Amino acid sequence: MKENEATAALPYLQPLNIKTWAEEDRPREKLLLKGKAALSDAELIAILIGSGTARLTAVDVGKIILAAVGNDLNELARLSVKDLTKHPGIGEAKAISIVSALELGRRRKETVSAAKSRITCSTDIYNYIKPQLLDLPHEEFWIILLNRANVVMKKESISSGGVAGTVADPKIIFKKALEQLASSIILVHNHPSGNTKPSAADIALTKKMKEAGQFLDLPVLDHIIFTENDYYSFADEGLL
Repeated sequence: MKENEATAALPYLQPLNIKTWAEEDRPREKLLLKGKAALSDAELIAILIGSGTARLTAVDVGKIILAAVGNDLNELARLSVKDLTKHPGIGEAKAISIVSALELGRRRKETVSAAKSRITCSTDIYNYIKPQLLDLPHEEFWIILLNRANVVMKKESISSGGVAGTVADPKIIFKKALEQLASSIILVHNHPSGNTKPSAADIALTKKMKEAGQFLDLPVLDHIIFTENDYYSFADEGLL
């Protein structure tokens, strides 16, 4: 989007040199005076990018970026460096700063999740794997390996595919589980579309994995279909 088009699309933006703002309204100064919680999302982005354009302040640019994703930070986290550089005032370096900050936030969630590694229900699985699958535009298949106390031993990516699907080879899955001396397995894959309904292939794979697990005395406890806001549990639905 060109700069003049962006400004026209957001008529409330009044191009203004940020140095003319009152000190308590400048993002950096505001953070120091009032704390980080006092800043809007656009102001936090402004701090990341440092400057705007000849006609737009850094905060204006932040507002334009957020407006393009419906002010949804989860949608913002999905954008690539190339996506971000389409906005006025955002070059590769600034785009990298935004992507890096959002990735740090994702990793922080992952650290919190890792501290709670005992699986007692499907919600525990969903929350535990969320840092790996949140914001992905493509499908990925993961396994979670548990010991006899249902404590996570390891989580591992099995495959990565396209928007519509990915491949999960039972031989590879059970090989990894046996190598780790796991007592049970949990299967997880995401649906970027947001549809939690299992496909025929999902159902067939789950059945095959269940039967193989029974033969090897390595039970499959659940298969979770992950989406941004919800999930489907084969165990909860009585299919395991």
